Amino acid sequence: MGADRISAVILDLDGTLLDTERATGGILEEFLARHGKALDAAMEEKRLGKMHKESAAAIVQDYGLPMTPEEFSEAIMPLFQERWPQAKALPGVNRLIKHLHNHGIPLALASNSIREHIGIKISYQQGWKESFSVILGGDDVSHGKPSPDIFLEAAKRLGVDISKCLVIEDSLVGVRGAKDAGAEVVAVPSLQGQDENYSIANCLLHTLLEFQPELWGLPAFEDGLQSALPIEPLFIGGLGGEVVSYDGFSKIDITADTGSYEFIPHQVWGVFIGWANIEMHGIYKVVICIGWDTSSGAAKRVILPYLIDHTESHKNERLQLFIVGYVRKLQNEGTMSEALRVFEEDVNIARAALDIPVFSLPTSSSLFVEAAFD
Repeated sequence: MGADRISAVILDLDGTLLDTERATGGILEEFLARHGKALDAAMEEKRLGKMHKESAAAIVQDYGLPMTPEEFSEAIMPLFQERWPQAKALPGVNRLIKHLHNHGIPLALASNSIREHIGIKISYQQGWKESFSVILGGDDVSHGKPSPDIFLEAAKRLGVDISKCLVIEDSLVGVRGAKDAGAEVVAVPSLQGQDENYSIANCLLHTLLEFQPELWGLPAFEDGLQSALPIEPLFIGGLGGEVVSYDGFSKIDITADTGSYEFIPHQVWGVFIGWANIEMHGIYKVVICIGWDTSSGAAKRVILPYLIDHTESHKNERLQLFIVGYVRKLQNEGTMSEALRVFEEDVNIARAALDIPVFSLPTSSSLFVEAAFD
């Protein structure tokens, strides 16, 4: 990789730093439905990362909407803006921005969104605006991504040669533009099951929690506690399964999943620690393996929790999970079931780390209570 070469970092916004897609999900589908049109998910995925002006013209044409692209934008943009305050930083993002800024690494934000909209979006995120030396929107350059223009302009304004810049992107159009500009590129796809499309990137990650700055000649993170990284708590409810006892811990085979994933971004991937609330049995320490299975052709989220210091077996249990820490990425095994294996070291990390206050179960959480099973 680019060890001893990277002098600055250029970051995309939507889908890379900010979970905008989840916050604004359903808006386009509802808008189209009011005009008697059905959303084509596959077609919309191909528009990921493109400039709004370009996407608006294509949407009007592809769906045969009775309006101009300008009228479409005027009608739908306020709906998006109402949701932007709900967009949260993706896992590992605040840690990365703060770390690089504190170590004096020049940072640029380069997004296909127009500059005004970028300003609105980041205004809801504490400390972001002050951390970036350069902020560029698609309206600041002649051509948006996948053109390399915005990356070349960002490097110019940072005063750093583009070859010494590391770009972090989630979309294929962004990855292509950054590579064409001559930058080193880390891809963190926001859409799962399409890893092969990102082969042109220098590095592919499933989450920014996997990012290792030292591999690029940047200062290493030094914020782990008991080999675990504290993260903003994540809640998963609506699960059911069979608790199967093992030596010193129990595996939960999820057999019912009603999908309380509105709090869980697609980039939650790896081995985590937290707490499990088992109906009628109480709360236990847990190691949680999370990944995406693409063996059937369609990406499906897979969750495998392991209860710590629990040796009983139960059937047809309802449970909730509260994730508070990150341990490691999944092993690169042949199948997802192999990758989701937990090791004794993971169990020992969970035992020790979950006794530290920063990993404790927030008593104020209204989600993680027995009444939530009703």
